Amino acid sequence: MPERLELSAADVGRDMYPWLNCSIIPRAIAWVSTISADGVDNVAPHSFTTVAGTDPATLCFTSVGAKDTLANVRATGEFVLNVGTWHQLHGMNDTATDFPGALSEFDAAGLEREPSTVVAPPRVRDAPVAFECRVSGEHVVGTCVMVFGEVVHLAAHTSVLAEDGRPDARLVDPLARLGRNEWSRLGELVAIDRIRYEDWTDGRRSAG
Repeated sequence: MPERLELSAADVGRDMYPWLNCSIIPRAIAWVSTISADGVDNVAPHSFTTVAGTDPATLCFTSVGAKDTLANVRATGEFVLNVGTWHQLHGMNDTATDFPGALSEFDAAGLEREPSTVVAPPRVRDAPVAFECRVSGEHVVGTCVMVFGEVVHLAAHTSVLAEDGRPDARLVDPLARLGRNEWSRLGELVAIDRIRYEDWTDGRRSAG
């Protein structure tokens, strides 16, 4: 048996999605809350997400297909990216259900709302960190749409902050998405300093 399975992207076609889903792991999850043009609030997880820029601070998430979240941000231009935690696993999974647009996932999943400070969509009350965003653009990739939002306000529970005033990963205990129907949480955490070039030329290397 050969050591590697070799696949042409052209031959795999749309079946590349499960390969991406199962290989690019773990993935942070954007638990995005929005409001529809009719005033119905929505919250749903999107597991293709990242920081898109720092000045201005910009977050992005990908809508795989045309979903309520995408329709809402296009209609109102605002969203909140909530950070979900391990104890919110079942609530987050429930909000991934394809509820009709007229039904709020907050109500269906029994989640508590919290008013946002700057934007109209509510925050998830128990989310340890929430970023209020205004849509700053989108990029279409086939049947997917990357939505970019400039952060206009952030809110964090003081209980998850470290001595330096920023979130402590262990205290946040964030959810991560894997492949298939698998989720995960943080395992062992390792702190290691980046090596400056001048130290590298002096022979410094990462231990290990």
